[in-house]
Amino acid sequence: MKTQGDLLHGRQDRISNRDLNTLKEYINGGYLVISISGDMKKKTIVLTSGAFDIIHPGHIKMLWEAKKLGGRKSKLVVVLARDNTIIKRKNRKPLFDEKSRQLIVSNLKPVDEVILGYRKFSFEKIIKKVKPDIVVFGYDQTEIMREFEKFIKDKNLDIKVYKAKRYRFGSINSTTDVIEKLKEMLS
Repeated sequence: MKTQGDLLHGRQDRISNRDLNTLKEYINGGYLVISISGDMKKKTIVLTSGAFDIIHPGHIKMLWEAKKLGGRKSKLVVVLARDNTIIKRKNRKPLFDEKSRQLIVSNLKPVDEVILGYRKFSFEKIIKKVKPDIVVFGYDQTEIMREFEKFIKDKNLDIKVYKAKRYRFGSINSTTDVIEKLKEMLS
């Protein structure tokens, strides 16, 4: 009879004793059936995107809400807008370049992974790469959300789409509010 150690023989990856204890092996009619505990099941992947140029409380709240939509063991992936995308969509240069923004966002607690968007915008490439179960759009991303909903309908994809609400904290609730407040303070 083979032991658990024998079953792993010859594999380069290792499995921890904790993980081994979560596997239950049953021999049923000559077939090996493995039951996987809840902590080893596929994570729900939640995708969101944005410029995240000047981080404010609304960004943080939205990221936590997006992560929460996927459940306790979800993975939150952020697609960060490229500098040229910000210039095109917001009619301004970003304060921080894309590599700096990537560093900042990747260090936010609810975020598991940050990837830069494609230079030529593409839902298809992002969906193929990330394979999200859920996509969350910001309160101000109505137009791009509609484009995405059309895309998933045309491609017959099973992806849930949510629109985050606008979060209010004092008088500064958006990147535009931050910019306006700084202009006021500096004039």
